[in-house]
Amino acid sequence: MEKKQKKFLTVAPFECAWRDDLRFKEAGRGCVAFEAFAHNDVTVVFREQLGSQHYHYKRDNSPHYTVIIGSHRNRRLKIEVDGITTVDEAGLGLCCSSAFQSYWISVCDGLISIGKGRYPFQNLVFQWLDKKPNCSVQYVGLSSWDKHVGYRNVNVLPLTQNHISLWKHVDCGEYKGEDDMDEDLRNEFGNFDDHKGLGSFLESWELSDVYFLVGEEERAVPAHKVILAAADTFESWLFDQDVIPLKDVTYPVLRAFLQFIYTGFTQIPESLLGSLRDLSLQFGATSLVKQCEEVIEKFKLNKKLFDSGKNVEIFYPNSQPHCGGPAFPSGLPANVQRLEQLYLKGEFSDVDISIEGHGLIARSHKVILGLWSLPFMKMFTNGMSESASSEVCLKDVSPKAFKIMIDYFYSGAFNLEDTVDSNILLLELLILADQFGVSLLHQDCCKTLLERLSEGSVCLILQVIPSIPSCKLIEETCERIFTMHFDYCTTASTDFVLLDESTFSNILEHQELTVTSEERVLNAILMWGLQPSELSNWEVVDNMLSITTPEDLFGTRLLSLNVLLPLVRFSLLPLFLLKKMEASNLSMKIRTFYHLVKEAISFLETGFPTAGSHPKKISIMASNSNSRYKILGVLASRTLPGTSFAGPRLEDGKNCSWWMVDLGPDHQLMCNYYTFRQDGSKAFMRHWNFQGSSDGKNWTNLRVHENDQTVTKPGQFASWAVTGPNALLPFRYFRVALMGPTTDDINPWTLCICFLELYGYYH
Repeated sequence: MEKKQKKFLTVAPFECAWRDDLRFKEAGRGCVAFEAFAHNDVTVVFREQLGSQHYHYKRDNSPHYTVIIGSHRNRRLKIEVDGITTVDEAGLGLCCSSAFQSYWISVCDGLISIGKGRYPFQNLVFQWLDKKPNCSVQYVGLSSWDKHVGYRNVNVLPLTQNHISLWKHVDCGEYKGEDDMDEDLRNEFGNFDDHKGLGSFLESWELSDVYFLVGEEERAVPAHKVILAAADTFESWLFDQDVIPLKDVTYPVLRAFLQFIYTGFTQIPESLLGSLRDLSLQFGATSLVKQCEEVIEKFKLNKKLFDSGKNVEIFYPNSQPHCGGPAFPSGLPANVQRLEQLYLKGEFSDVDISIEGHGLIARSHKVILGLWSLPFMKMFTNGMSESASSEVCLKDVSPKAFKIMIDYFYSGAFNLEDTVDSNILLLELLILADQFGVSLLHQDCCKTLLERLSEGSVCLILQVIPSIPSCKLIEETCERIFTMHFDYCTTASTDFVLLDESTFSNILEHQELTVTSEERVLNAILMWGLQPSELSNWEVVDNMLSITTPEDLFGTRLLSLNVLLPLVRFSLLPLFLLKKMEASNLSMKIRTFYHLVKEAISFLETGFPTAGSHPKKISIMASNSNSRYKILGVLASRTLPGTSFAGPRLEDGKNCSWWMVDLGPDHQLMCNYYTFRQDGSKAFMRHWNFQGSSDGKNWTNLRVHENDQTVTKPGQFASWAVTGPNALLPFRYFRVALMGPTTDDINPWTLCICFLELYGYYH
C-alpha cells in the first residue's frame, strides 16, 4: 500500500516554522491566510528576518509583531509588539480543537487585521493600529506556545484593491468532515482532541465498575460510575448496585445516551428522540433532556428541518457553565465541582494510592488516572498486580507533589505560591508529570516556571531541568538569566556548585555572559570544583593547596577544572594580578592554570599570546567597548574560542561591527589577500567589507561581500583575493566591517571571528 503523504505542517511546542516563501512581497504590507488545528495558542510571528526552528518570540530582541489566537487556554486574543503585550481581548477569534479552522491576518503599515474564514478581508474579528508602525516586517513564522498546532493551506498574499478576486485564484481545497489529514494529525499528537480521550472509554470494559442490562435480551453494556455521576444532576443512588437492568430500553437509545455523556455529542433517529428523553429524565441528565425537548419542538413546527432517513444530531451546548478542566472539556456534560466532591468523599473510588514511608495519599478512580496518564492506564490494564488490586504503593515519589498531581486530575488546575519551597515543589511536580506522561500538567508547570524565573531561582531549577529533555526552552532561558546575573548567582549562595559540568560550561561560554571581572569567573570555577559549604576566592584555594594536593582538594572534579579554566579570559586581568598568580600554588600544582597565566602575561607584555614570536608590535581594536568576548589577542593567534566577537556600534545612524588592525607608525601594507577564521559559533557573516585606511577614520573598500555564503561551519578558515586598483594602495589600518546581519537570530550584529591574517607587500 502506498504510504499516505502528510498534507499539513505540524509545529511542536516552543518552536516556530519559517519558510522562504512565507514572505510579504512588500515589507510591512501583506496578508497571510491559513487553516489551523489547535487546542489553543495559534501563534503567528511577523519579523524582519527569517528565524530558526527553535526561535521563540518571548526571547526575540529584534523588532517583531506576534498575534496569538486563543491565548490563556483559548480564552483571549493577544497582540505583542517586540515581546510587549499591547492587545489582550477576551473571547475573540478563539480556536477550534476538533477540526481545521480558517483564519487570515493582514499587516498594512502597522494596521493589524484579524479575521476568520477562507476569504481574507471578510468576517473581520479585530483590528488594531500601531501608532509607531514597524514597516519592515516581511517574514511570517508559524509558532506554538505549549501544544502542537497543525497548519495547512498557508498562503501569503500582497495587499491589492481587489483582494477577494485575487484570493479566488489561490489553490485552497475544500474539506468536509474529518478527512485523513485530521486522522494523521490526531495520530501524531496523541489525544490532541480531549473529547476522544474520554470517548475511548465509551462502552469499554476496561476499568468499568457498572454495567446496564438492556432490553429483553439483557445485553450487557459497561460504563464507569464516576463518569456518569459527574454528569449533570445524575441520580447517584442508581449506582448503589453494580448492575442496572433496563428492560424497557433498547440498545440504540442507551448507546445514544452514553455517547452524549462520554463525548458531548450523539445522533439518533427522530423516532427514538422521545425514548432518549425519557431515559435521560430517569437518570437526571437534565442537559440531554433539554436538548431532546428542543429538537422535538422544532420537529413539530417544521419537519423539513430534518432530512428523512437521517439521524438527528445533538450537541452539548458549550455555553453552559460546566467547565470540567482539560480532562472534561466544556463540550461534555461533566461538572467539575461534582467530580471534585466525588473525589473528596471517596465515592465510587476503586484504588487507594500510598507512598512508601508516608502511607495513604489518595483514594481515586482508575478510569480518571488512566484518562490522564498512559503509564497509569497500562498499570491497570496490562495484567500487572495493580490490575487486579485496589491498592497501589509507589516508591521514591514526593507525597506533596503527587497529591497535587492527583488533585489536578480532578480540577484541571493547581495553585502554588511563589516561594522557594513552592518552587521546589513545582519542580517535583514537573518531574512527576514527565514520569507519568501527563502532558497538560507538564505544560502548566513549564508555564509557571517561565513566569517565575529570576536570578534567585535559576540555580535551583538548573539542578533539575537538564534531566528532562522536553524542557529545553526553560533550560536555555535559565542559563541566559544566570549569564546576565553571573555575579549575583555565584556570590549570593553556593547553590551553583551543584550544577553539572555541562550546564556550568554552557553558562561560562554563553555569549551574553556579563561579569564585572574575570577574577569573578576564576573564583566561580574554583568554587565549583571545590564544592565548599561557604563562598571564598582563588586566594583561599591557593592557601589550601599549600597543605594538600589538587587531587585531594578537588577530587573527581579536577579533570573538569582543566576543561573550565581555559574559559577564563586571563588576558583581561591586570598584569600585577597575573604576576601574583604566576607565583601561586595554583600555578605550581595545576599545569593548565600555569600555562594560561603565562600566556596572558606574554600577551600583555608583547602583544602576542605566546612567547617566542616577537615581530613588530601591532594594535588590535574592536567596535564595542571592553567585554570578555572581545578577545583582542585571539585575532593574532590560531586559538579557537567558543565565542569571540566585536559588538555593534552606531556609525552614521547605522549598526556596524568591526575588527581593526593597526600596523603602527611608519608601517604600511599593500594587501592582495586576506584570511579570517570563524569562531566556534554559528553566527556566519553574509554581508561585510574588507577595508583599508591611512588615518583610521576614512576607509577604502578593498573587497565588498554581498550575500557571501563561503563560511558555513564553526571554526572554518576562509580566504579572499584583493584585486583591482585598490590592491596597489598601501595602508596602515585594516578592518573587517559587518555591513548586514549575520545568520544568528538573537544577536545578528555580532562579528564573530577569531583570527585575521593579511598578505601583501609590507613596508
